[in-house]
Amino acid sequence: MDRDTVEPQVETIPGERAAAWADYHHAYAAPSTYVYEFVWDATAEAVGPFCTDVDGNVLLDFTSHVAAAPLGYNNPAIREKLREFDLVDPLKIAGQDFYVSGGGPPDDPEFPGPTQLMDRLVAMADQYDMDRVFLSNSGAEAVENAIKICYAAGGHRAFTFDGAFHGRTLGALSLNRSKAVHRRGYPEIPGVVSVPYPSSDEAYERRWLTDGPGGNVVADQLHPERGVIDPDEVAFLILEPVQGEGGYRVAHPEFARDLEALRDRYGLRIVADEIQSGLGRTGELWAVDHLDLTPDVITAGKGLRVGATISRSDVFPAEKGRLSSTWGAGDLIAAMGGVLTIDVIHEENLLANVRKRGRQLRERLEDAVADGEAPGAVDVRGRGLMLAVEFDAKARREAVIEAAFERGLLTLGCGHETLRLLPPLDVTEREIDLGADLLLEAMAAVAPEFE
Repeated sequence: MDRDTVEPQVETIPGERAAAWADYHHAYAAPSTYVYEFVWDATAEAVGPFCTDVDGNVLLDFTSHVAAAPLGYNNPAIREKLREFDLVDPLKIAGQDFYVSGGGPPDDPEFPGPTQLMDRLVAMADQYDMDRVFLSNSGAEAVENAIKICYAAGGHRAFTFDGAFHGRTLGALSLNRSKAVHRRGYPEIPGVVSVPYPSSDEAYERRWLTDGPGGNVVADQLHPERGVIDPDEVAFLILEPVQGEGGYRVAHPEFARDLEALRDRYGLRIVADEIQSGLGRTGELWAVDHLDLTPDVITAGKGLRVGATISRSDVFPAEKGRLSSTWGAGDLIAAMGGVLTIDVIHEENLLANVRKRGRQLRERLEDAVADGEAPGAVDVRGRGLMLAVEFDAKARREAVIEAAFERGLLTLGCGHETLRLLPPLDVTEREIDLGADLLLEAMAAVAPEFE
């Protein structure tokens, strides 16, 4: 498969083999959320955003496995580095509570592992004076550990935001405000306060202007005279710098500055959930880097291959046993994959590519909306290569996703009426044009259904 020339090719999708795989899978799998009726053939050709399904269809994947594959398929730099290592068994070891050497000194081992991954993450968060990492297996675990260390540092209340999604473990579920189905019937952590997520000028400037410090809805709650919450009782505020499941809404920059003022005034601990938005997805290593806001904790996962809770020594509890994980950090290959992903982002200057290609895709879609060539689209938003198109109705969004799929373009929904796009960080100009063409064709194709 030549990445410079390959294009999506679809006969019937999903085809007979895909249907057989799905039926076999569901004969044993508990009910869950399935992203699309696409069955990737891991033995077939794939490169960059292009992959092959079990029926031989070639697709352009603008989902990056919900940001869990930030470098797309078969990234040559990753593949070449992996070939250098003579892997061993057992690969599944505890990355946090045991030591494992890749041979050689720890600052230059023969192959990197959990120790080197923590080293890289501390370097990525050095601007926030973060010096400690706790590795886990998933983003949800990273959030759970963020919750634990903040509560351990003091306070019993927490702020979350309308539209938030932080994971599916019970503690993380208590912070979710995106869909009722995620939380319905499950016990919750007490003391969680939900407030609106100001993303637009209207939501921030006109709805939440007060004379509280910073002038926003959180300040209203903490106001010394009119507020209803004692700031000393607040353990943390958790924020997605760009909401994922909630519809790719970007935090208003003035609101972020207000939170920084509240952090300074009350010692408010800020948790930046970067599980989907981090690792270069928005054009900076962390999406919070775009904001004038200092996080006290960063949670990472997905594209990192493992979960990670990153913070400072004064936030992490010093007492042993407060945090522990026999199987944290996935396995040696997962930890190594996280290290190599970070290294490739730096070595190939992918942050610059994310910014450039993100502008290309966003401008293409915004121009189409302005020119009437994107029927039903009412907004284009996001940062870098974390972009979304909002439609006038959920039914239209679903129809566009299906029509794009039939043309060989994989996309995802989020929010209520929004379609999200997550190309790989090394996506090319040609691939952006291909994806935009297919998406606009899909919009035009379904338009008559909604006239």
